Amino acid sequence: MYAVIKTGGKQYRVCSGEKLRIEQIAADVGSEIVLDQVLMVADGENVTLGTPTLSGASVKAKIVSHGRGDKVHIFKMRRRKHYRKSQGHRQNYTEIEILGIAA
Repeated sequence: MYAVIKTGGKQYRVCSGEKLRIEQIAADVGSEIVLDQVLMVADGENVTLGTPTLSGASVKAKIVSHGRGDKVHIFKMRRRKHYRKSQGHRQNYTEIEILGIAA
């Protein structure tokens, strides 16, 4: 059984027991959260699609950790104009573990 959820402006395909990194959520480590924006649930051959979300479906998850991703280097340059700009960015994330899917 798997589900497609939407959180942080992105969509993820999740199964029970899976760990994944999503956009940062303001919650404590070890707390349980409920993700209620479920777009699709599939159980074997039974596939249920939402328009756009399924009412009554939810995914229960536990927050494992918070962290920061790898640094992304941004370098801008205009040739022959003596313009160079260097910048870096590290995105915050929350690592969650999927506990169960309720359809």
